[in-house]
Amino acid sequence: MDQNNIQIPTEEEKEAQKQTERPVQNERKLKLPLVCKIIYALAALCAVLYICFICFPEFSDIFNRYVSPFVRGFLATLTGWIPFSLAEFLLLMVPFIVIAIVVFGLKRYSSSWRDVLIFSLTILSVAAYVFSTFTLGFVPAYRGSRLDKKLGLDKQPVSAEELRDTTYAVLEELTAIESEIGFKSDGFSVMPYSYEELNDKLMDAYDVACEKYDFIPKLHSRVKRIMLSEPMTFTHISGVYTFFTGEANINTNFPDYTLPYTAAHELAHQRGIAREDEANFVAFLVCKESDDVYIRYSAYLNMYEYLRNALYSASTDYYTETYYSVPVNCRKEMAAYSKFFDKYRENVIEEVSETVNDTFLTINGTEGTRSYGMVVDLAVAYYKAQ
Repeated sequence: MDQNNIQIPTEEEKEAQKQTERPVQNERKLKLPLVCKIIYALAALCAVLYICFICFPEFSDIFNRYVSPFVRGFLATLTGWIPFSLAEFLLLMVPFIVIAIVVFGLKRYSSSWRDVLIFSLTILSVAAYVFSTFTLGFVPAYRGSRLDKKLGLDKQPVSAEELRDTTYAVLEELTAIESEIGFKSDGFSVMPYSYEELNDKLMDAYDVACEKYDFIPKLHSRVKRIMLSEPMTFTHISGVYTFFTGEANINTNFPDYTLPYTAAHELAHQRGIAREDEANFVAFLVCKESDDVYIRYSAYLNMYEYLRNALYSASTDYYTETYYSVPVNCRKEMAAYSKFFDKYRENVIEEVSETVNDTFLTINGTEGTRSYGMVVDLAVAYYKAQ
């Protein structure tokens, strides 16, 4: 062998060769993360399940009773230790997250269209996760059988006379405990304990309700306070359940008497009661089971307000007749609430929020935001059966 013909590359030539090979090596390494592939596969399965839930209510009931509670419970437990609302934090961080994603993506994944595609698919897997948690944890609750069937109630169109009779029944229970409630000089009642104690008392009430109503799964969780409650009040939203984090959140800017009932409502969503009128009624039933007089007071007064509004539309005479049976302190409380709410009553934020919420509820097979007030139909059927 003639060793004179052997050419040894110089250091410059070696470095140039490395630079030529590096993009190829990087391109081979850049793949969609395994966790993203799993999320997309789950989302595909959920798309099939979504259609099944719409087509087969019986399947929705089975899924909501035996599978969905584990999904909702897992998420509630996973985020429950966090002392603040993770969903609210993420929402506030959205602008910063978007900027960080764009900057990071341009810096690391803009060398080729393949890189851009993989990076985009990685980011979009978040949307696939949200869709999956919604489908597994909440869609069956929307598409299953109605609450009146589960409770064995005969829900029929409601007459003005039936509304009046139900209103009197609720007022009788409200009057029986009103004297045990403390009121301030401004007309508002006072919740005599902390939010943590309220949460414990509601957990106790839910334990009793779970024994009485087997379609409510047992779950010990916590209600989280919204940090920006005052600004949130402009949306007219007093509470929200975030299905992708499993958190029940309440707006603490609202008067005390609304808080136990609102918290019970969001906890009902967390337990698979999706429709708004049904969550309202389950909240009423649960609060009625409480040993605490203020929680029961919250249930009766909030239910009276729904009945009052329906009765006013059905018969102004019956509305006036029943109004004067309301305890004086309760009338002052409602007047104080009306004055409090004047600041937030009409604004652009509320209109946008109302439209978004109505669209969301309608898409999921309900009567939109009108469904909140339809709790009176369940209340009438319930008191007729007593």
